[in-house]
Amino acid sequence: MEENNNIDKNYNPKDFEERLYAWWEEKGFFTPKVDKDKKPFTIMMPPPNITGKLHLGHALDNTLQDILIRTKRMQGYNTLWLPGEDHASIATEVKVENELLKQGLKKKEMGREVFLEKVWDWTNEYRAKIRGQIRKMGCSVDFTRESFTMDENLNHAVREVFVKLYKDGLIYKGNRITNWCPKCMTAISDAEIVFEEQEGHFWHIKYPIVGRSEFLEIATTRPETMLGDTAVAVNPKDPRYTHLIGKTIMLPLVNREIPIVADDYVDIEFGTGAVKITPAHDPNDYQIGKRHNLAEIVVLNENAAICEGYGKYSGLDRYEARKVMVEDLDKAGLLVKIKDHAHNVGTHDRCKTTVEPMLSEQWYVKMESLAKPAIDAVREKKTKFVPERFEKTYFNWMENIQDWCISRQLWWGHRIPVWYCKDCGEVIVSVDAPTNCSKCNSTNLNQDKDVLDTWFSSALWPFSTLGWPNNTEDLKQFYPTSVLVTGYDIIFFWVARMIFSGLYNLGEVPFETVVMHGMVRDDQGRKMSKSLGNGIDPLDVIDQYGADALRFSLATGNSPGSDIRFYESRVEAARNFANKIWNASRFVMMNNNYELMAKYKDSKNYTVADKWILSRMNTVTKEVTENIEKYEIGISLQKTHDFMWTEFCDWYIELVKPVLYAEDCEAKGIVLNVLNKVLKTGLKLLHPVMPFITEEIYTHLENEYESITIAKWPEFDESLKDEKSEEKMNYIIEAIKDVRNARVGMNVAPSRKAKVFIYAIEAKEAFEEGMVYFQKLASASEVKFLESKSQAPENVVTVVTKGAEIYMPLLELVDLEKELERLNKEKDKLKKEIDRVEKKLCNERFTAKAPVEVVEEEKAKGEKYKEMYNSVILSIENLK
Repeated sequence: MEENNNIDKNYNPKDFEERLYAWWEEKGFFTPKVDKDKKPFTIMMPPPNITGKLHLGHALDNTLQDILIRTKRMQGYNTLWLPGEDHASIATEVKVENELLKQGLKKKEMGREVFLEKVWDWTNEYRAKIRGQIRKMGCSVDFTRESFTMDENLNHAVREVFVKLYKDGLIYKGNRITNWCPKCMTAISDAEIVFEEQEGHFWHIKYPIVGRSEFLEIATTRPETMLGDTAVAVNPKDPRYTHLIGKTIMLPLVNREIPIVADDYVDIEFGTGAVKITPAHDPNDYQIGKRHNLAEIVVLNENAAICEGYGKYSGLDRYEARKVMVEDLDKAGLLVKIKDHAHNVGTHDRCKTTVEPMLSEQWYVKMESLAKPAIDAVREKKTKFVPERFEKTYFNWMENIQDWCISRQLWWGHRIPVWYCKDCGEVIVSVDAPTNCSKCNSTNLNQDKDVLDTWFSSALWPFSTLGWPNNTEDLKQFYPTSVLVTGYDIIFFWVARMIFSGLYNLGEVPFETVVMHGMVRDDQGRKMSKSLGNGIDPLDVIDQYGADALRFSLATGNSPGSDIRFYESRVEAARNFANKIWNASRFVMMNNNYELMAKYKDSKNYTVADKWILSRMNTVTKEVTENIEKYEIGISLQKTHDFMWTEFCDWYIELVKPVLYAEDCEAKGIVLNVLNKVLKTGLKLLHPVMPFITEEIYTHLENEYESITIAKWPEFDESLKDEKSEEKMNYIIEAIKDVRNARVGMNVAPSRKAKVFIYAIEAKEAFEEGMVYFQKLASASEVKFLESKSQAPENVVTVVTKGAEIYMPLLELVDLEKELERLNKEKDKLKKEIDRVEKKLCNERFTAKAPVEVVEEEKAKGEKYKEMYNSVILSIENLK
């Protein structure tokens, strides 16, 4: 793109955003080459699920990553931001299955192969949509290295890790209590469980003791599982029951004799102190069952309905069975009472269905030996968390970690690389599909039907995407990665698993720093969801305001680990900021005279205003860079915003307009060079968060770089540091603001000029140097310095400002009679409004019947009118 001063008059992001992104990609700015002489900086994009389009959380996540990657690219790093998508096993399978049901198609009737074809169709469609959104957001990712967790090379990495873990004795198949989702009909891990408080009951049931006329009273929240009871446990120290230990009871409804066992796990104080033990349907009962060699009887099937063999209960859903069984217990005189009881119930985080603990055969990863080095790596700061407080969440999970259930009873996902010989029963674990049995040479082999947990492949993301297990040039250059930016809600799902996977497979942590951000909530602080109808599509926001405005509004005010609220007004404010930069840039371009600028390029005959703005630019550059290094993105953006909007646009441009319109060529040439230098520096500081507008403006200026994307990041320059000039200009700016405020308070038009007298206490040198600025912007017809306060004329308005007192003759500012007349009219008008509001609020019919918010609104109006009334009274007194 060539420099061209003819930038459009109006800021309209639709005119250039799509064009610029296509140009960036065409030029290959985001595609790094392996270069051992450049320090790498790598970010792996947390792969969004292909279950749907990206939401505002993704927009925040991607904006923060892009700010870091664009900054580092401009600082000369060999930057790689690798994008990709996750196949999201359970979530995608459910989505596609539901879509097919709308067409009258059922998954099981279609068969595995046909169903998977439909899932791949869905995958291709949504991957394309996600790519489009990423481009629309302006993310500077390398699409030439884009990855998908079901890509063949990533699938190969998954198989390699599975086989390695298996050979190291860290993967096993076991019949254990598993979290079972009856809706998705698959096992799920502990990390996928969300506990919700639900209103329930305690059913107190009599269990008859065999050979005695006594009963044991049992309290349970799940009476339907009593069909699988294989014991009743009591605490050995409980004096109520010591005489019954070793006896048996007759299990109601089933009439099966089961023992009474003693176990320290039973809480004497809780419930009745006697606990039914169902080893196949409760994790704690499972452990008790192991200690006492109890039978494990599964009474619920994969749909959470009662299994065959239980008479009229068989086939009933768990809750329907519960209802029927409680009625039967009551008829038999065995139901003692029902008590209300609120308790935490595990639900599947995906479909919100209540999870059923169930004995089933699954594949597991032994976690103890994998977790220890991952814990040590964070303790030793090989991987740092920002904010540091999230280490506590990480340690709490990792130090109490259970073996990881990795098998899922689904069709979509990485098929478990295990084959069974139908002829001899040999189990073959292999990276590649075997052609024959290694034991009997049979070709009659069946692969395990299950797939792996989604997080198994996601755990390998930082290195599988770089070509591992092959020792590729990408892997050598870009691993370990630099930063992971992600939400705090997936520390144990994903972050922890990536850390132990990286250490286990490559011997190095996968990233140096983990930067946590919070959730994007609506303007009321609520989580965005379909049920609340408060979800917002980022593309809708971009369509209305532009990508830069959305990005700026999400990143400004953001602090690591904290949730943010989304306000459309903030996006609008960000767009106004972009418009301000656009107009300021147009002003500079319209006044640019490159011949004059070249002639005075090396001139240092700076005014105090020139020195001030260059020094402020220099300071802001240093502070913004430091803030970004500390991941204080929100603070860095606020500083850049305030500098560009207030100091550059509102002050410096206004201060130098007289120079640009005058005939002094050298002064004009110097000012134009300063204007361009500060503008370009500001654009560079803004580029990481507002890439489109900064590029569009930058490519219309005279530059040494083809694109701002690859321009050099601004650096602190000691020679530009000028605290004295900053102090002088602060005196001038504060004085101008204070004079303007006084004039506004008296309703004086900016066009009406008045003589000004200054008694400079400590700021005389500043006023002398900045006289041309003060006189113009303070609307002074003439400025005189006083040696003492006593020299001040009578009938003046006194303005006390930093380092000086300023006097303005009252009669030169206002027509006293007219102003008093206007103020008295305003006073009478406000008095009537105050009386009206007070009368309304004294009316009991109004306060009793009107909505609370209407009454509060009237009270607020009354307070505002009183405040305005007092201000007018004060103005009248001052004039008199």
